[in-house]
Amino acid sequence: METSLPSVSPILRKIDGDGFAVIAAVFQAREVEQLQAQLYQTLSKPKAAVIQSEGAVVGARNLLQIWPGLTAVCRHRPLPALLTEILGPQVGLVRALYFDKPPVQTWSLPWHKDLTIAVRDNRRTSGEFRNPTVKAGVPHVEASRAILESMLIARIHLDDVTDENGPMTVIPGSHLTRKPMNIDEASSQKILCRRGDVLLIRPLVAHNSIGSQPGNQNHRRILHLEFAGCYELPDGYEWHDFVLI
Repeated sequence: METSLPSVSPILRKIDGDGFAVIAAVFQAREVEQLQAQLYQTLSKPKAAVIQSEGAVVGARNLLQIWPGLTAVCRHRPLPALLTEILGPQVGLVRALYFDKPPVQTWSLPWHKDLTIAVRDNRRTSGEFRNPTVKAGVPHVEASRAILESMLIARIHLDDVTDENGPMTVIPGSHLTRKPMNIDEASSQKILCRRGDVLLIRPLVAHNSIGSQPGNQNHRRILHLEFAGCYELPDGYEWHDFVLI
């Protein structure tokens, strides 16, 4: 079944105001199963930068390096039209990650914003980048607000996300504030999704990840894709990867 193209304007308004929007049923059940099969094959490769906990794979980095089919995932309708409308005609995929909360082996993350990007060389002097790090062999830096405002994350849900299997919680509108992060949990909202839904979210939205409830038997698998609206970076910096969509 082909997914119909949603109306872009309401999505744009919600992303502008709240910093995020859920696009329902972008991938059908058969397509999700195909995605999972490709992903598992990718994670079995020797160069896969997998993250393990107690023998279970709970995440992976650098998927762009080892998964040739990832570009086709990003070009699945209606994603290209939405990304182009939000970020402009030169939108590109710049990083791809994978997360899971396996049954019984839960984890959580405190409130934070996504501030780091993957670059080719993080040793250059710059007023736009700071706090260089290396993650799974790839240089990263903390980017300026201007760069992060030109980015968007797409989280493809490979499982239903419920109260039981550790959803993400967000603070609507927190991408707009320039003050140090001051979390008002009374305004927080859980992101509950169905398998095949896609969450579009700005990196500067404050969010956390809740641990799964005791006895949970369901995975919470997410394909996390980061997009930028421009190939050029200031001060001679370069994206580690940039795949035009």
